[in-house]
Amino acid sequence: MNTIRSVCVYCGSSSGRSPAYVAAARQLGTKMGEAGMELVYGGGTRGIMGAVSDAVLAAGGRVTGIIPQFLIDMEATQRELARLDELIVTEDMHERKHMMFQRSDAFVALPGGIGTLEELVEIMTWSQLGRHEKPVVIANVEGFWDPLARLFEHMNDEGFLHSTDRVKPLVVERVEEIVPTLARHGAAGTGRGREEIIERL
Repeated sequence: MNTIRSVCVYCGSSSGRSPAYVAAARQLGTKMGEAGMELVYGGGTRGIMGAVSDAVLAAGGRVTGIIPQFLIDMEATQRELARLDELIVTEDMHERKHMMFQRSDAFVALPGGIGTLEELVEIMTWSQLGRHEKPVVIANVEGFWDPLARLFEHMNDEGFLHSTDRVKPLVVERVEEIVPTLARHGAAGTGRGREEIIERL
C-alpha cells in the first residue's frame, strides 16, 4: 500500500479571470489540510498558488514551497514565505521541478498558464516514458482543461501518443473529489513512493 502523503499542486501565480479558480484552490487546500496531506508547490504567495497554500495552512496542514531564486520577487513576498513550513530555494527551474517530483506522491493540476501547462505535460511525459507511476489529477474547473483534452485526443488519433496505458491522467470535474480520488489510488498502491528519483531526464 502506498499512502498519498504529499501532493504537488501545479497552478497559476495569478488568479485568472474566473473567481471559481481561486475558490477551487481554497477548497482543495482545505481538504488536503484536513486529510493530513502535505502540499508541495512552486512557492508563490500570490494568485492561485497563494490561495491553495494559505488554505492548507489554515486547515492545519504542512506546506513546502520550492522556488528558484530569480522568481522570489516576482511570485512571492518574504513575509508570506516565512509562513511556510519549509522553503527550498533552487538555482533554476530544472532543479525545482525535480525536487517537486522527488517530494511528491501525486500531482494535481489546477488552472494556470504556460508554466502550469509545461509542468503538467512534463510529468505526463515522464509517465509515458515509464519513469514513474504516481497518479496525476487534472482539476477541470469550469472546463478549463477541455481544450487540452481535445488536443490529446487529436494527438492520439494521429498516432503520436505512445504507451497510452501509461498516460492516463485522472480528470476530475468537482474539486471535492480530488482528495478522495487520491486516497483511493494510494490505497490501491498505484503510485510509487517519493524515494524513486528521476535521474536520467
